[in-house]
Amino acid sequence: MLDQPPIKFILIAGIIVITVMLTRTTSGARHQAVRRLLLIAFVALAVVAVIFPRFLTTIAQTVGVGRGADLLLYGLTVVFLGYVAASYRRLRQMEQQVTTLAREMALRHAVHQHEHHDDEPDSES
Repeated sequence: MLDQPPIKFILIAGIIVITVMLTRTTSGARHQAVRRLLLIAFVALAVVAVIFPRFLTTIAQTVGVGRGADLLLYGLTVVFLGYVAASYRRLRQMEQQVTTLAREMALRHAVHQHEHHDDEPDSES
């Protein structure tokens, strides 16, 4: 752990931040604003990396990584982890919504069938 400590601390901090963001509720405007700000920061960094590729290498060497491409790989790994976890969480929420809707539809159908059955005259009378 002592070799390249700055990058390891940065990556661990990134993983912790993603974990905290994923364990909080996602329905608020604050969460959406944070996601938009992170997207804007990502786009800005991507443009800077394309225009000034040596800048990425300089940052990489500052945090203890040899090349900018390696730093990019580390960063993308953390971002991918966040994306996979967020997608899983979103999928679970959609599954719960579908389950709730299916239950509601089944109950409504049962009530409708029961009411329809009660409206029919008895054939035995």
